[in-house]
Amino acid sequence: MANVVGEPVRISICHCLACQRRSGSVFATQARFLREAVSITGMSTVYVRVGDEGGRAHFHFCPHCGDTVYYEPQALPDFVAIPVGAFADPGFPTPTVSVYEARMHRWVVPPPEAEHYP
Repeated sequence: MANVVGEPVRISICHCLACQRRSGSVFATQARFLREAVSITGMSTVYVRVGDEGGRAHFHFCPHCGDTVYYEPQALPDFVAIPVGAFADPGFPTPTVSVYEARMHRWVVPPPEAEHYP
């Protein structure tokens, strides 16, 4: 389990093919926190995923239900990312960044006020 203190430093939508496959959806939404704001308890199963451009991330899954609990982007060692759905909070803040939009499904509409990256 991942517990956090404070607000995320970034909430983003990723449309890359790796996130589409991993999430089983057409995009993944995650909240990034400073590592010191996150405390991890319990066990997890780890899978190292290689992204579209070769970057690696260590994904930690619940060994009982298979849910992604958190992940650690190798290129960002000071941060921990947590899927927004793991919070089970419909009031969670809106994403402020949308990345890999070149791979976005044509019917997806990210928040217009978000930063947009191809």
